[in-house]
This record gives sequence, C-alpha cells and structure tokens, in this order.
Amino acid sequence: MQVRLIGYSIEGSLFLVYEYIENGNLSQHLRGSGSREPLPWATRVQIALDSARGLEYIHEHTVPVYIHRDIKSANILIDKNFRGKVADFGLTKLTEVGSSSLPTGRLVGTFGYMPPEYAQYGDVSPKVDVYAFGVVLYELISAKEAIVKTTDSVVDSKGLVALFDGVLGQPDPTEDLRKLVDPRLGDNYPIDSVRKMAQLAKACTQDNPQLRPSMRSIVVALMTLSSTTDDWDVGSFYENQNLVNLMSGR
Repeated sequence: MQVRLIGYSIEGSLFLVYEYIENGNLSQHLRGSGSREPLPWATRVQIALDSARGLEYIHEHTVPVYIHRDIKSANILIDKNFRGKVADFGLTKLTEVGSSSLPTGRLVGTFGYMPPEYAQYGDVSPKVDVYAFGVVLYELISAKEAIVKTTDSVVDSKGLVALFDGVLGQPDPTEDLRKLVDPRLGDNYPIDSVRKMAQLAKACTQDNPQLRPSMRSIVVALMTLSSTTDDWDVGSFYENQNLVNLMSGR
C-alpha cells in the first residue's frame, strides 16, 4: 500500500498534502525508544506484505512504470492499524514500458540499500527496488540497520546483506539465524517463518538483478507466509530454477 495524496497547493511554493499516518515509520518501531512495544512477528510479515503490494503497483500497474529508488525502513510508514504504507516518492523515476534498465546520471538513494549494478554503474530498473526491499526484510527480522557496526570503529562495519549471507550459506543456518533475530521478540516467533522470510530476502538481494524475483512474485510469497498454511511451493512462484533452489534452501 502507499501513502494517499490528498491534494496540493501552488500558492507561492508547491506543497503536497498527504494523509496523516499515526504511527511513524518502520525504522522507529524497529530501532526506536524503549517506550515502543516490539512489533509482533505476524505484524512484521503483514507490514512486509503491505509494502510489497505498494511496490508491485508502481512496478506493474502504472504506465509508465515507476521506480521508487529509495526504499528503506524509514520510508515505510505505519498507520493506526499497524499496516505498512510506502512513502517518500521524491526520488521516483519513470521508465518506458518494457524497459529492463536505464542509466542515470546522478546516484541517489541510501547506502546499504543500493544494489551493485546501481551503486557501480548507475543502472536503474525495478530490480533496484527489489534489492532494497530485501534489505528491509532483513531489517524486519533483525531490527538491525542496513549497515551494521561490528565494533566501535567506523571502518569495521558490515552490510546487513553480507551478514545474513554468511549465515544462510551454512548447511543448517537455524541456530545462527536465531542469533540474528530481533532480541526483543524473545522466543515469540516461528523460526520456520523467519527462515522463509530470510530466504526471500536473499533472493531479493542477489548480485545479478536478473536472478531477483519480481514484486508480483514477492507478494505471492508473502501472502503464503502470512497465511496459516505450511505450504511454500516456490516452484509455483518462479520459473527460474536457480531461484527455486535458493528459496527451497537447496
């Protein structure tokens, strides 16, 4: 879902008027003051699904296609019902229908959420948003920032993607994955659900943009994850066999 534009004013300067969102942004809930209750796991999955639906809309249901370019937890707002809404479209870029990617002259966005092809070459496609969304999924699991300081030194920092890659690359990542889960959740989360969301995030943050799923596939996967069923038929979501193997943990 997306924040609704109510109106605008052009007297003197241009002002856009958006709906009021009562509960701030996702980053504040994950890493805010101790006065906030930790988001339950089911709420985190729902926020992920809401946000994915908002991105799916601008990627696949608008003409021309929009690319947000600054997806991050701070740009996902939480309403009074604790539903997620994608906000801050100030860096949005339009593309031609059917265009796979296009170069951009100016690098914008937030470090830690930028995929390699964008950070290095400035190539922009909807898969830029997919990569950033994968980082947000890792944030929902761990409540850590996109760039994690491993020590007090600025030099000793690690991207959240690399941190999870090191764990998910293990034959059985369960125990080390538990260590990455937001400690404020205690034991109040299903580890199988966490593992599946982590696998989805890993698929979203592949170095090769062609290996990343579409937002439509991500929505379907999160709909399955948010339901009570244990089914996780990745083969029905993706045609790419590498992605199927990745999401299945093989």
